[in-house]
Amino acid sequence: MKHFIATTLAVVMIASTAFAAEVKSGLQAGADIGAFYVTKVAGADDDGVKTKANLCYRCKNGKRPQVMVFTRSSDDKVVNLIDQLDAAITKNEAKQLRAFVNVLGDSRSVANKGVKSIASASKAKHVPFVLPNEYENGPDNYQLNPEAEVTILICNNHKVVSSHAVASAKELDVKKILESVTSSLK
Repeated sequence: MKHFIATTLAVVMIASTAFAAEVKSGLQAGADIGAFYVTKVAGADDDGVKTKANLCYRCKNGKRPQVMVFTRSSDDKVVNLIDQLDAAITKNEAKQLRAFVNVLGDSRSVANKGVKSIASASKAKHVPFVLPNEYENGPDNYQLNPEAEVTILICNNHKVVSSHAVASAKELDVKKILESVTSSLK
């Protein structure tokens, strides 16, 4: 009996460690994506939106497939994801794939510095970097978890196709996210 209890405890501890990195954040598959306003800070020089403009990028993108990145981090993995999304936009020009990066922070000035930092680290040409009006935790109607350092929503036709979130940007699985983007285009 002692052996059974010890084995069961070990399995539970291993399982809880394995799932510790997973975080539920943001709207889930099938949910409608609502409007929210942001200020464009950098990027996507060819999208017709001037920097400092306040707009709804979700609205601008319409029913097109789009990837919304909400991040509190400018970690190399986040920058790599953005650069990979930029390449996917170019590759899927006929399908009109769009993406935009929302940088979150405890204060407007911290978030604004974060936007500039991540935009300058990225090589992306087609991805706008924005500061959401609700900069602390993103739009209320998007249910972002404050414990998630990065939340990615992959959407098409005004609905969430898939959602990915991690407690630490270092845990981002860029390949898995890009596979989700590709499957959302079918």
